[in-house]
Amino acid sequence: MKKLIPILAVVAMIASACGAGSGQPTAIPLPTAFPTNTPAVNAPVDQVSGGEAGEERVSSVDGMPQVYVPAGTFHMGGMDTNKKVDEEPAHSVTMKGYWIDKLEVTNGMYMLCVQAGACEPPQHFKSQTRDSYFNNPEFDAYPVVYVTWLQADTYCKWAGRRLPTEAEWEYAARGTDFRTYPWGDTRPDSSFGNFNYFVGDTAQVGSFPAGASPFGVLDMAGNAAEWVADYYDSKYYEKGVTTNPPGPGSRSSYFNRVVRGGTFQDGFKDIRLANRASVRGSNPQASDIYSADYLGDVSPKIGFRCGSD
Repeated sequence: MKKLIPILAVVAMIASACGAGSGQPTAIPLPTAFPTNTPAVNAPVDQVSGGEAGEERVSSVDGMPQVYVPAGTFHMGGMDTNKKVDEEPAHSVTMKGYWIDKLEVTNGMYMLCVQAGACEPPQHFKSQTRDSYFNNPEFDAYPVVYVTWLQADTYCKWAGRRLPTEAEWEYAARGTDFRTYPWGDTRPDSSFGNFNYFVGDTAQVGSFPAGASPFGVLDMAGNAAEWVADYYDSKYYEKGVTTNPPGPGSRSSYFNRVVRGGTFQDGFKDIRLANRASVRGSNPQASDIYSADYLGDVSPKIGFRCGSD
């Protein structure tokens, strides 16, 4: 992993960032400034009373709005005509209540962790088509990419949160009905999300409110795919874990982790909310911290969001 290098100070979260492209919906408002104090690891999120579905709170660490997903039972897995083998069998899962980030973690948010000395910078500062991305204030409100699974996990812990489980991610995307996409069963087009190269690269987070999940979570179909906590097991659903599934208790030979949500290049089949991807995650047990074994894979198409109890 590259050494931590000096980086220019973070500017306000909302710069004059490029929109999602001509004709795209306007992004939702984001926090206009970050906290000026240096947050501690596992710093708490500002609490709100209640705990109703879709209720929001804002992190005092990184300014991330979070959405409350209440306890409930939902159907997990593929139930449409494009379902894949590793999405079967569809099954009922009962979940406790939790919070999940409304947006994908942005470059500006991740920079705070780097500046605090708790996170290493992304493995590359570019994006798919932009030579200057992570270190460019123009893209502060865009999803951070080229981060390893361990970097995503480290950030969430620094922010007082954690990576969501695969089941938490899908429940937040689907709700309690049988929908195929976060917004329902309507065939996706460019008003619902950033996919199929409509934009050609990442878009500013929150740019597609029409694609919101039943709980109001955004960017769960396209833009950047997202690391989750679970190891990948193509037959995990067959094990019949029906209450707060934690994911497989053991790893594959290559520490593969689940990635959810599809990317800006994926077609409509791969931004289905049940779609699962397997990507080589980090192996902290590897002796060489600069090796591919330690780092795992990175991509200009993979970012993450966090969750918390």
